[in-house]
Amino acid sequence: MREPVYIGGPAARGPDLEELLQMVARGDQNAFGALYDAVSGPVLGLTRSLLRNPAQAEEVTQEVLVEVWRSAARFDPGRGSAMAWIMTVAHRRAVDRVRSAQAASDREERAALLSRTPAFDEVTEQVEARLEREQVRRCMRTLTEVQRQSVTLAYYRGRSYREVAELLSLPLGTVKTRLRDGLIRLRDCMGVGA
Repeated sequence: MREPVYIGGPAARGPDLEELLQMVARGDQNAFGALYDAVSGPVLGLTRSLLRNPAQAEEVTQEVLVEVWRSAARFDPGRGSAMAWIMTVAHRRAVDRVRSAQAASDREERAALLSRTPAFDEVTEQVEARLEREQVRRCMRTLTEVQRQSVTLAYYRGRSYREVAELLSLPLGTVKTRLRDGLIRLRDCMGVGA
């Protein structure tokens, strides 16, 4: 069996991620460059899988790597590998972005629902119209049967005095009198001035 031959001597083994993180914790920019090269791809892959938006994934990846630079001293090799620690930071940051986007979407949806709520004046008009209709119904019940039929046919069905007289089989003068008396009674009942 042959041994591998290295041109220029044996291959130099670089520091592993844990060592790089310890060097970054001491402010070594070159170590951060090497760490960045080693982890930026996996971090971007994770953030893209969670965010689905390439621009946001790149932004979150940048935030993660800045956080790694600032908090490298917090890495504890006894609790796990450097890659696991960095990926945990990336996962948390990406999930925070998703939650933030969802909260913004929920706020916009609530604002849209509030904007569809009728204005106060519109609601007031609806309530007043409903109360007036109820008052008219109540006052219509105080009329005699002939007065109620005459008013209903003339004012709610749009019939002429002559048509009302024909429909009720009454003389035209009687219908006019019943309508006038019925309208006076309605006016008094509703409290409308003459």
